[in-house]
Amino acid sequence: MSDNGSGAGAKCPPDERFMAAALSLARRASGRVWPNPAVGALIVDESGDLPVIRGRGWTSPPGGPHAEAVALRNAGDAARGATCYVTLEPCSHQGRTGACSIALIEAGISRVVVALADPNPRVSGRGIAMLRDAGVEVVTGVCEDEARRHHAGFVMRMRHNRPQVLLKLAISQDGFIGRRNGGQVLITGEDVARRVHLFRAECDAICVGIGTVLSDDPELTCRLPGMSHLSPVRVVLDARADLPMNSYLARTAGEVPVWLIVSNAADYEKTDALAARGVTVIRVPQDEAGRIAPHVALRVLGQRGITRLLLEGGSRVAESFVAAGAVDEVMAYHGTATVGEGGVKPLGDHGLELLDEKGFVRLPGRRRVGGESFEYLRREEG
Repeated sequence: MSDNGSGAGAKCPPDERFMAAALSLARRASGRVWPNPAVGALIVDESGDLPVIRGRGWTSPPGGPHAEAVALRNAGDAARGATCYVTLEPCSHQGRTGACSIALIEAGISRVVVALADPNPRVSGRGIAMLRDAGVEVVTGVCEDEARRHHAGFVMRMRHNRPQVLLKLAISQDGFIGRRNGGQVLITGEDVARRVHLFRAECDAICVGIGTVLSDDPELTCRLPGMSHLSPVRVVLDARADLPMNSYLARTAGEVPVWLIVSNAADYEKTDALAARGVTVIRVPQDEAGRIAPHVALRVLGQRGITRLLLEGGSRVAESFVAAGAVDEVMAYHGTATVGEGGVKPLGDHGLELLDEKGFVRLPGRRRVGGESFEYLRREEG
């Protein structure tokens, strides 16, 4: 909601334009700054006939400066009397870094434009109040909807102690995601693969079930040129600790983190051996069927700071998360290949109709990705 008090003019085109630029900066931090939010900030000198950008910043990895501090450092003395555009309310507390609200005040910023209030109870309006108490003009609610979508993972973790969950599906022309006992089936082409790898780099973690690991021995990394260091944490739901010692994940756990979520009943000899290879083993209670419930897995991931989780497989894991109301968004890529006999449906025994039953809404139209198409669905709140 926009603030129409001291926030008069919050919806004027220049504010929206600069906030859009700040959101673009914020996306540069996506997937690499958890448990912190990926924030973007701009310092703009509006004293002349035309506004001039004096400083830019986005959130540094944990322990490093926040977006506002980076932008202030970039602007130097030019920050005095300028406007700061920031995608999330400046923090008001001392953590590993100083409070951003105090930094803005001390730098002489005269106006702060905020897209979204911080859901963190340690902030939650205190940053804005601190700025106003110091005589800084504060405008809120500019590009709020866009900022809410960008910061959805952080908001979810603050409010519900779990990450935002995005389910990725690659669906053949005849409605399947793979073939039983047939190894990997190439559903989509290179254009979709590049898009998916880029999205992996923007997520904190990627999750699959042990069935996918045993069937495909996946890498679950970002394999775009020059971006391997942006690979997410690799999470496997593996109640019995069946992850093979010679699997790609176990062999490379020292290079890209692997978190194995197992049940409390999992064999300690197995988990100790995997831990010795560098795998992080997380023990949780199992359900009556001996499986790991989605809400249990998400709770431990949220507790460890994960804000944005990409769910990639397999069919039963996807079904269990959707059925539990634990999926927030779905990206369905529709390929031109066919699977034929022995095809595996996207969601257990179901096709995409299960998403309709669970309250997902399709955004209008399909987008083209090379020779294939992309469909986006979002779960309605309520």
